[in-house]
Amino acid sequence: MPPKPIHDPEKGPLRALALMSGSGTNLRKILEHTEKTKEREGRELVRVTGIFSDSWDSKANEIGKDFDIPVITHDLRGWLKRNKVERKDLESRRDYDRHNLELLKPLQATVAIYAGYMSIASPELINSYIGVNVHPADLSATDESGRRKWTGAHAVRDAIAAGEKYIHATTHLVTLEVDAGPILMVSPPLEVEVPKDADLNDPETLQSVADKNQERLKEAGDWVVFPETIEAIARGWFRTDEQGNVYYKEKPVPVGIRK
Repeated sequence: MPPKPIHDPEKGPLRALALMSGSGTNLRKILEHTEKTKEREGRELVRVTGIFSDSWDSKANEIGKDFDIPVITHDLRGWLKRNKVERKDLESRRDYDRHNLELLKPLQATVAIYAGYMSIASPELINSYIGVNVHPADLSATDESGRRKWTGAHAVRDAIAAGEKYIHATTHLVTLEVDAGPILMVSPPLEVEVPKDADLNDPETLQSVADKNQERLKEAGDWVVFPETIEAIARGWFRTDEQGNVYYKEKPVPVGIRK
């Protein structure tokens, strides 16, 4: 079968759900980009039908107020406490997400934007939506065995520790294996900044350098490719086939679009 668009614009605007846990800066940039596109073209490409937060401490309500978007918050910590479940009990997370999916049904979204969602998503959640995430590394970089080099929560730190001179942000589809989904877009290279006398063999120094560079990468990477990726999906430019291969404007892009 020929590749199918992730979203068919002939069926109307892309209906998306945003998942977040913290400041939601990536989501805010996506919404700002979406509004500018609507103003410029006079039509709606993306409709974020709701925001879901797993934390009462997040800025979901603030963003919802600013952009007139419904917000649903189901605090994970409260749920764990009420059900007497330990955070490391990942099997119980399925029950949490089953409950959440019932809450989210009325939003009628097809795509989930993982905008700084810190909870581990269960198969129930992952399989219910086409998930799009941004990761602070070039996911096309692989080791000798073909596995992706810079995955996981410490990707920036690991890349800097290995001597990488540049870092990137990558948008990808969410799959059951963390940071293993098909690549959509990779940001331009951002040169790593390391203080002259920094000892990267010291764990605390390395982490400090990584944190500062990851913060720089948000503006130079995340805020560039995440909004553009969502727009491209809404326009029907990204397609996938049954093998999970990605196409952009009908051409195969095995390592995504390089910006």
